[in-house]
Amino acid sequence: MRQPLSRTSAVLGIAALIVLLVLVPVRAQGTKDIVDIAVAAGSFKTLVAAVQAANLVDVLKRPGPLTVLAPTDEAFAKIPKADLDALMKDKVKLAAVLQYHVLAGNVSAADLKMMKDFGTVQGQRIQISSAGTALKINNATVVKSDVSASNGVIHVIDTVLLPK
Repeated sequence: MRQPLSRTSAVLGIAALIVLLVLVPVRAQGTKDIVDIAVAAGSFKTLVAAVQAANLVDVLKRPGPLTVLAPTDEAFAKIPKADLDALMKDKVKLAAVLQYHVLAGNVSAADLKMMKDFGTVQGQRIQISSAGTALKINNATVVKSDVSASNGVIHVIDTVLLPK
């Protein structure tokens, strides 16, 4: 026969539930992962091709959370064609460049604005600056921020970031 919970136990149980709901952040994220969002957007064809060429699709489909600084097709177009073609063929260098665009964790634009730099998955640090509503990552400008995905967040940038 089950013993009824004492009033104290019930109150403690409810208090624990409230603490979990308040203190444990609930990620309000979309239903598509980072790769699916990039494919659906249609403005990241070069990025998606690069991720496929570097065999990083599975990495960007993992549960995460990850933050991706996603260069648009126009950003990739700033790289001379011969240089971009060479990069796409060099899987090791391509993977390093792409990993330089990935941050571990779910890092919002507001979080980035409070920082001067941040470590990338590639290992090097990106430089961050902001003035008003503008947010810059190295020499790139964030043109759209906080695109929610099921496994993290995407910040769209106008320039491809190149590690040193």
